[in-house]
Amino acid sequence: PRNQARTRWSSGSAATAAPRKTPRGTSARSAATSSAERHPPRPPAAAFAPIQRIGGDTGWYVGNELWEVRGALDVLVGGPGLRRGRRDPVGIQIGDTIDFWRVEGFEQDRLLRLAAEMKVPGRAWLQFEVEPDGKGDSTIRQTAIFDPAGIAGLPYWYTLWPIHDYIFGGMLQRIAAASAAT
Repeated sequence: PRNQARTRWSSGSAATAAPRKTPRGTSARSAATSSAERHPPRPPAAAFAPIQRIGGDTGWYVGNELWEVRGALDVLVGGPGLRRGRRDPVGIQIGDTIDFWRVEGFEQDRLLRLAAEMKVPGRAWLQFEVEPDGKGDSTIRQTAIFDPAGIAGLPYWYTLWPIHDYIFGGMLQRIAAASAAT
């Protein structure tokens, strides 16, 4: 099952090492970002619940076949692919793997920042933030961040923009809908 994280360093000594550079540490002049928000009529804990279950057997809420293709291509070029799944279907710790992502930031019911470990020409993050809106409901913000490297970096980002727009937009919409069902 995909909930089994066969390889992860969260249980080893490397998990206590200094974290990798965060998106805030990327160069503002070079990083490409795509961000969107949804406003589900749910408190932050309910809005965050589907985010906390992302990956593994739950999948990515939209385009799971495309994620599988991306995982297969990643394996072909020496990356981890989707084969790692996740350590726990709900529990998250900094350093955990979620498919070909590494949990770089986590605050219960507020933040999940995933650093890509798939092969890309640069560094990539996918971040989810949930904030109360002051009326008892929530704002979910999803941000994809790409810090390109080399000559292939920006062409990679812009070539995949339509696919990312479909996947990330649909993912956020379905996360918001799933939060309403909790």
